[in-house]
Amino acid sequence: MPKAIFTLHDGTRHTVEVPIGETLMKAAVNADIPGIAGECGGSVSCATCKIQIANGWWDRLPPVEELEESLIEDAVPQTRLSCRVCMAAELDGIEVSVPQSQYG
Repeated sequence: MPKAIFTLHDGTRHTVEVPIGETLMKAAVNADIPGIAGECGGSVSCATCKIQIANGWWDRLPPVEELEESLIEDAVPQTRLSCRVCMAAELDGIEVSVPQSQYG
């Protein structure tokens, strides 16, 4: 099964198995990854699932849609909502970090 690697603000890394087609948000919530709340359940309305995509992975993702863009416009480059990133075979091993701003 494909895996995603979540790095927390303190450098702790969590490797999570993610079924193809499942969002990184759902996988992170199911694995209790700190900083990924997913309060809206993936309806692109809360931005509590921000992640930063590691170098080398950005171009493998689908483009950012307008609604997502409106929620991350003030974020650092290479930020996505994890509810908008669905696991695919070509994303096996994707590395993302959870921004410190996600911890409340």
